[in-house]
Amino acid sequence: MIHIPIIGALALAIGTILQKVVLRKRKINIKLYQVLEFLAIIIVMLPLIYFFWKFDAEALQLRNILIFGSVIIFSIIANLLVFYSVKWEKISNLEPAKILEPLFVIILAIIFSFFFENLYEKNLKVIIPAIIAAAALILSHIKKQHLSFNKYFLAAIAGSFFFALELILSRLILDFYSPISFYFLRCSAIFLISLALFRPNFKKADKNVRLHILLIGSIWVIYRVIVYYGYINLGVIFTTLIIMLAPIFIYTFAHIFLKEKIKLRNIISALIIIACIIYAILA
Repeated sequence: MIHIPIIGALALAIGTILQKVVLRKRKINIKLYQVLEFLAIIIVMLPLIYFFWKFDAEALQLRNILIFGSVIIFSIIANLLVFYSVKWEKISNLEPAKILEPLFVIILAIIFSFFFENLYEKNLKVIIPAIIAAAALILSHIKKQHLSFNKYFLAAIAGSFFFALELILSRLILDFYSPISFYFLRCSAIFLISLALFRPNFKKADKNVRLHILLIGSIWVIYRVIVYYGYINLGVIFTTLIIMLAPIFIYTFAHIFLKEKIKLRNIISALIIIACIIYAILA
């Protein structure tokens, strides 16, 4: 099953590159983009939930409803923080903050493992290489001129934390859903709330933009469903470690399609991440 999260890392890389292209070339309003993207995700998943729907009765217990509600709230907070930071700061300057998410996931998973048995790994042969890989990833993105801890950078860090917290909390109730039904319900709630908050003008997005966003939404469905599947079957930390292959794919795709240079620090971090993954698999 190790190939499944690798596909997830590839999907994350492709989705990130396509999203960057759309936002850069189409110059679409971020609020409109967010609403359209969640709408695209819902549309893509509508035919899938007929075949993969799962909703156990335990999901309706008060504790689990509160957890699901927390997931939605933290997801919205994360999206709003990222929107706030991206609107007023250059994306390249925010990269070190955004790349903190895997480390936050690992740290939170370790903390939650002391309170919830059998849901989060305690295996040091997975935890240690995951932390090393996350540290290598972060260090490869840190640039002295970009470390300006203004309110926008701090908002991006907070956004990464809330995305990580949302993912960790999701694991507590994932067993009551299929990955597809859980993601569908999560995105439906976020879409409705985003629509109410932003009230975007859909006419400002032409047909080509909508088709591109629909494609990106399809890729995000693949990515998140694989992440949830990995959490259930492979473990949160191990799945996060494999997903850290995504930046390697991003470097490659950005070099090929966006003509961006691959720096030595990126190559070194890629080698470290690959070595950590091989160790975790073979250990």
